Order: sequence, then C-alpha cells, then structure tokens
Amino acid sequence: MAQPAFYRVHENDVDIQAYQLQKLNQLLVFAVHCNEFYKEKLKDITLPIRSLEELNKLPLTLKKELAEDQIRYAPFGRNHSYPETSYIRYHQTSGTSGRPLKVLDTKESWDWWQDCWLEVLKSAGVTSKDRLFLAFGFGPFIGFWAAYEAAKKAGTLVIPGGAQSSSERLYSILENKANVLLCTPSYALHLAEIAEQNGFDIKNSHVHTMITAGEPGGSIASVREQIESHWNAKLYDHVGMTEIGAYGFSCSQQKGIHVNESQFLAEVINPETIEPVTEGERGELVLTNLGRYGFPLIRYRTGDMVRKNNQSCSCGNPYRFFEDGILGRADDMVIVRGVNIYPQSIEAIVREFREINEFRIVYYTVDEMNQVKVQIEASMDVTDELKVRLRERIGLRIEVERLENGELPRFELKARRVLDQRDSKVKKTP
Repeated sequence: MAQPAFYRVHENDVDIQAYQLQKLNQLLVFAVHCNEFYKEKLKDITLPIRSLEELNKLPLTLKKELAEDQIRYAPFGRNHSYPETSYIRYHQTSGTSGRPLKVLDTKESWDWWQDCWLEVLKSAGVTSKDRLFLAFGFGPFIGFWAAYEAAKKAGTLVIPGGAQSSSERLYSILENKANVLLCTPSYALHLAEIAEQNGFDIKNSHVHTMITAGEPGGSIASVREQIESHWNAKLYDHVGMTEIGAYGFSCSQQKGIHVNESQFLAEVINPETIEPVTEGERGELVLTNLGRYGFPLIRYRTGDMVRKNNQSCSCGNPYRFFEDGILGRADDMVIVRGVNIYPQSIEAIVREFREINEFRIVYYTVDEMNQVKVQIEASMDVTDELKVRLRERIGLRIEVERLENGELPRFELKARRVLDQRDSKVKKTP
C-alpha cells in the first residue's frame, strides 16, 4: 500500500548545508527588499553570503527588539513583510517571558507551518488510520492550531477537545476510541490525576501515542516515563515557538530533539560571549526559519539552552540532533549559594516520585541571599527522601514543603511552576 503523501522524503540526496545556504540567501535578499524590520538590520551586510561559516556576520535578532518594534509601530510591527490584507492568521506568544508578541501568517506561511508539523506527526508514526484527540483550548496562543491543520492535511481524523472540562475530554477520548493524544506534559499528568479520581481507565484505553509540546517535560526522562506509565502509551516530544515555527521533534529513540533542517538553520552560542560553543558544551539555541517569508526571523535568540552534539541519532534521521532536548531557558537560571539552578533539573528529580501529584519551585531571599524551596502535593510523605535526592543531585540543601492536595494550580497550557519572591526580602529569624 502506498504511503501517505506527507511520508515521501524530498531532497534526501541534497547536501543539507548547500541547500540551507541557498534558502538562506533567498530569504536574505527577500528580507532586505520587502521587510522593513530587516531592511534596517541588514543594511550593512553584503549579499550573498558565501558559506554558513559567515553566519556570524549577520546580526542576532532578540525578542526584545521585536516587542519594542511592535510598540513603536503598533499593533503588528514592521517584521510583517506583506500588506495586512495578505494575512489570514493571528497568534500571540504566551507572554511568559515578557510582552506578548503579535504574529500574523499569510496563507503561504500557514501552509509552511502545517508542513513543519507534518514532520512531527511523521516522526511519531501518525497516519490517516489514526484518531487524534487535541486536549487544547483554541485561543490566540499557537499551541496545537498548526497540529490540527497538519493532521487534517495528513488525512487523520481529528477530535477537538476545545471548551471541554478535563472529565469531558477523558470521556471523549475513551468513547471515541482516540489513539493519539496531543497536549502539554503537565496536562497529560493532570488528566491522569483526574482519571484516577473519577474511575476512567486510561491505561487500557486505545491511546498508544502521545505528542507533547509547550514545555520541555516531554524530553525529561522521569517526566516522560511517568506519563507513559499512566497512559500505557509512547510519548513523543515536540518543540516550537509562535514566533519561529515548529522546529523540532523527538523520534523512536526518545533521546532528544531533531531539528527540521530543511526549514530551520540552527546554531548554538555562548549566551554571554555570543561565540559558538564546542562539542558537548551547553549553549543557547539560535534559529533562522527558512520558509516563513510573512514573518521571517534571522538568527533569532530563542533563549532555550541545548547541548551541542555533532553526532547523528541512532534512529537514522540525518537532521541535527540535540541530546536530552531543551535543557532549560537561559533566563530561568538562578544562582543559589553558588550553584546554577534550572527548574528542569529540579523537575527531573521531583518526577521520579510517583507519589507527587504536583509541585512548585519557590525562590526567595534571606539576608540578601537567594534561596530555593520545593512545594509538593503528594499521596505519601516523601519530603525527607526528596530532600536527600535533591542534595545529592543538585549539590544544594533545598527545603521541601508538603501542601494539601489541591493547593497548587493545575495547567492546560504552559505550566508556571516557578514562584519568584526574591523582590520581597525575607528576614532571617534570630
């Protein structure tokens, strides 16, 4: 039987760097002529660039720049290359790291989004034979809008769960025998919690594949294993950003994230020196989207931290591979008593405890020194054991506070499990 159209591999014999260079130069020529934002940024650049080694001649793009441009040239800014009448989709970023960006897409750019998401579905083995459930409230956040369109394009039956409660979504998943579930990692765990409370047997449901996005949890081994155990399904991670596009996905090996190099150019830089990092070193991911002419981004600093890896994944996909996926965000790091703390490092340890239903990380100040504690909701008292494990793995004594069930918030979209109270100074008890 012939495979669906989106499974056909294009350009598989093309040298990927030569292909990327060609697409990059096409984008640069377009941008300096048709995009007011980049016409200004690239005015001193001589085109074409001769190799990808010359990328560092191009200026980096910051989210702050885009946000300020949208304030100055309200409401949409100058990075929209075409007249407003050419655009058909409106989205905005979640605003978790500053002022939300407004992003418009033309029909061509929206088709490009769908094709990027088709690669995500392909890597997870989704076909037209599947029934895909979207546990997502459709609003201005990009979320799974493109996944919905891509699944339709692939011929997959799509079951939306937009305005439903968690219980209603679980009932729909079971009643309609959905076998692919798309949601955030946090919401997958929350649905499992609701299922246990209300007697829904999700472990024996038809769901065999899950695709998570919106948070780095899908690439954290302990989080992934806990979700897979609850659902008796295989979890695939996906990474993307409203402003840059759906750029990465995990594979059958579940060891990290592949970058869709046919549509994105990836670099890893030291966030302080702006120089490329060496093999095995942690750095900030910088991306260029090569096919979104309606809202191009050239050398965009994502703020996501990855570990540079020049080795190919054992799955056979030749695209660039980042082991362990997104390690955290550059602006999420807090130094506590001389130790660099990333929330994902704490979450990886917390999720090793099946007894913990929800958690929150709290930063605060004692005598002008940063401190951190972890609040948990748990079916059993595991505070002492968690303290020991945090001390051994993080290298820091971290207070653990057990709360009553239901005290901590639950999340459908991006989870916000960090409470920063460092601006309010806490006086040390004599």
